[in-house]
Amino acid sequence: MKKQTLLFVKIFVIVFAITLSLTGCKQQSKYDSFTFAFLTDIHLQPESNAVQGFLKAIDTINDLRPEFVITGGDQIMDAMGQRYGRADSLYDLYQETVKELKMPVYNTIGNHELYGIYSRSGADKDHPDYGEKMFENRIGKSYYSFDHKGWKFMILNSIEDTGQESYIGMIDQSQIDWIKAELQKTDPETPIVISTHIPFITAFTQKYAGTTVPNPPSRVVINGKDIIDLFNGYNLKLVLQGHLHTIEDIFIDGIHFITAGAVSAGWWRGPNRGFEEGFVLVEVKGDEFDWKYVDYNWIVKE
Repeated sequence: MKKQTLLFVKIFVIVFAITLSLTGCKQQSKYDSFTFAFLTDIHLQPESNAVQGFLKAIDTINDLRPEFVITGGDQIMDAMGQRYGRADSLYDLYQETVKELKMPVYNTIGNHELYGIYSRSGADKDHPDYGEKMFENRIGKSYYSFDHKGWKFMILNSIEDTGQESYIGMIDQSQIDWIKAELQKTDPETPIVISTHIPFITAFTQKYAGTTVPNPPSRVVINGKDIIDLFNGYNLKLVLQGHLHTIEDIFIDGIHFITAGAVSAGWWRGPNRGFEEGFVLVEVKGDEFDWKYVDYNWIVKE
């Protein structure tokens, strides 16, 4: 009888150990390690050797072999104040060049993707490509989400046309409703990454203009606090930002707000405020991450 009891205990221990092992494997697979690249402010154009510069950045990314790329807006230079033919050709140029990347690309809309909002463009507001519609018709949705190895990525549209030849940083009501709906079906433990062109939080103005100088509404998302507050109770880890062509890592309440420099640096004229042409590479490890800025060694050509 004792031998039978001992055998039963051994079997139970073995089964329990196997169960723990399988559970551990499931947990591990839920948060597998991976890398991705965040490229912002490419400002692609046929001038200024921008195509050659972007292709060099692409070669560097392909060598690093991240699993996917997120662009942070301002893929082109630009559609806001250009005639339709020029804006259309820039979108074509970007779509053709970005095909050289050997991994999936998820695009974020920037202010320079809005067609015709400046009067010098001669654009009719009833044009089917007016404003952000050009991005949506050429590239795809201006806000959406995707999942990757247990992480959730939310690509937002932070550009709002004022209708007065200007734009501001803002997340509109339709996106707020969408964010709420997305979060309702998201496990609170799921690590979340946001991509936004215009920053939610930045110290740019305080650094370069003065510590008490407020941010203008074109430099920061004016309802950024309200949007971040929507994520209370969720596992928001990282907000990737563009627009400023500088690098920041602001860490508040467990969230990194990383402003990621620019692929074009100073609009293909050299470094901007000392920041070289480059992009951010993020390495995810479980439910945490590390990041670095990659200078792809572009030499400005006259």
